[in-house]
Amino acid sequence: KRWRYRYYYQNKEQLISLGIYPDVSLKDARERHAEARKQLSNGINPSDMKKAIKASQAGGESFEAIAREWHM
Repeated sequence: KRWRYRYYYQNKEQLISLGIYPDVSLKDARERHAEARKQLSNGINPSDMKKAIKASQAGGESFEAIAREWHM
């Protein structure tokens, strides 16, 4: 089971996961939901922001980065 947030961005329905139920408490899920709503009110897609954060945490270890390095 997951905590999920369904929202509309540019007239399209989007869905993001806020965490897995036993690992993420209700309080934490509410905080993540509030943060996502703030991003939406500022015109930022929370899903894109989440993907960007995940990519930055991975560093240069993505398949694309390794393939580009090998190709050079």
